[in-house]
Amino acid sequence: MSEVILKIEDLHYSYIKGHEIIKGISLEIHSGEKLAVLGANGSGKSTFFLNINGVLKSDSGRIYYKNKLIEKSNLKELQKNVGIVFQEADNQIIASTVRAEVSFGPMNLSLDRQEVAKRVIEALNYMSISDLIDRPPHYLSGGEKKKVSIADIIAMKSEVIIFDEPTASLDAQNIYIFEEVLKRMSSESKTLVISTHDLEFAFRWADRIIVFSEGSIIADSDPATVFNNREVLNRASLKKPILLEVYEILLANSVIKEGGKPAKNIEEFKQLFNFRLN
Repeated sequence: MSEVILKIEDLHYSYIKGHEIIKGISLEIHSGEKLAVLGANGSGKSTFFLNINGVLKSDSGRIYYKNKLIEKSNLKELQKNVGIVFQEADNQIIASTVRAEVSFGPMNLSLDRQEVAKRVIEALNYMSISDLIDRPPHYLSGGEKKKVSIADIIAMKSEVIIFDEPTASLDAQNIYIFEEVLKRMSSESKTLVISTHDLEFAFRWADRIIVFSEGSIIADSDPATVFNNREVLNRASLKKPILLEVYEILLANSVIKEGGKPAKNIEEFKQLFNFRLN
């Protein structure tokens, strides 16, 4: 197993004294991991993200980045390396042009102008939006704004990237583009954490799934194990993904043999049936 890049111990957080939103969460996130975070709205996912990025200060608990305890003196190291792409791009975008928007993060790292300009160009090219560089971001489409908000984090060169409901309000074409960006990031060994209500996506994409309920983590395992736990599904109001149900029906009727991992996509189903790709 890869090294632990982010470790959280007994984290507590309250917006109002006496009303805990995060209730003693402990979690290890591994370098290069693809981690899906599930749970109902209001279960604490977004608040947890803001705590582990350093935007919010926890009431108690410890956060370690690469085995270093995060304190006030090295908080910027956490904020630099753990980036968040918010669900609503308008809540993240603050500048008057795309160039200024993507420059904001690197400038806060006290980089020289030449390095900032270089990072901006690299990030916009990465997201294939270099033609938008001088456009006002608030006049862009929803899909374009999402790309700009991702470019914000790419320019920071964060090692851990958190996406909070990234496909919300995106059309099918932009969801496809986003998933292609995720593939590229994974190939570059980025650590990816995604909060989503799309259970089919979580099942086929994630190495590991954690499930939130009322400020606590109630499940932490591989996708098949999580989605086969009826108690967890009921508590978090989740459903078993269709592909997993199909796999289990085929298995129960001896159409496929036991012993392998559940197929997560059509290509893996073809392999189960020994189909050859043309």
